[in-house]
Amino acid sequence: MGDKVETKNYRLQLVISLIGIAILMFGVILFNQNILMSLPLGVRAVLGVLLHWGPAIVPIIIMILNKEGLRELGFSKEKLGLQILIGIIIALAMSFAFTLIPILFGFKDMVGSTTYTKLWQFIYEFAYRILGVAFAEEFIFRGFIFYKLLQIKRSRKHAIIISSLLFGIYHIFSGNIIQVFMTFLIGLFLSMCREKIKNCTITSLIVAHGVYDALIVVLVAIL
Repeated sequence: MGDKVETKNYRLQLVISLIGIAILMFGVILFNQNILMSLPLGVRAVLGVLLHWGPAIVPIIIMILNKEGLRELGFSKEKLGLQILIGIIIALAMSFAFTLIPILFGFKDMVGSTTYTKLWQFIYEFAYRILGVAFAEEFIFRGFIFYKLLQIKRSRKHAIIISSLLFGIYHIFSGNIIQVFMTFLIGLFLSMCREKIKNCTITSLIVAHGVYDALIVVLVAIL
């Protein structure tokens, strides 16, 4: 009986989190469209990073109420340098397969575009992608949601598929059905990296995700 009650609570926490993530994400999009671009450059740069953490507010509150820590989500202090190195290697492999090869075969327009020309813009892109986009999204999807799915049903395969699917759907706000499908596949890939590669943690995935995203801009600009 106790297990059923706990499972029900975990499901409720997950549903509340998903609703909160969707509402806050929509709010961030509206803010970006109507207010952000009217602000000074420096303010936009800082908010660009911070706003990506908006959708994570509800999961963070639930973790605090449950007295859950980052370790439960897959973070580790052990061999931190190795974790980061693994993330960089994964990012380079992803960039080669998903960015460099398509560009070389003439699909540059499908890969992305950029107006960046100055060094500081590219440096900021790495900070924005790692500390904003990747950190928040990996915390939410490969961290909190993955953990809650494991609590509901103790199946890592189930957690990988559902969290990756939700990761893809999350991008419908800022993309299209193709991007939803691609981010679903990326979610599966990153999840499998954590499952199969020794010392690959959430930190590794944050680095991999952020560096990969930033390298898209760099490669599009120079090739």
